[in-house]
Amino acid sequence: MSDKKTYHEEFKVNGEDLLKRVKELIAEGNVRKITVKGKDGKTIIDMPLTIGVVGAVLAPALAAVGAIAALVTECTITVEREK
Repeated sequence: MSDKKTYHEEFKVNGEDLLKRVKELIAEGNVRKITVKGKDGKTIIDMPLTIGVVGAVLAPALAAVGAIAALVTECTITVEREK
């Protein structure tokens, strides 16, 4: 059993900053899951991240985030992190 604790953070971003912010969060390394919710609070995309996920595995998810960014004006990113 792991003794690592998790906590959540939320960020409000506009559509044009969505992809950039998601890439920054992934680069931080301690992110376990990223959820993007629309203005109405409904989940648009849910991306579980595991240790060692890189490049080609993330490419489809990032392409989806890029497409979402073109469609939304405002959204909320919820991040689950490990302490």
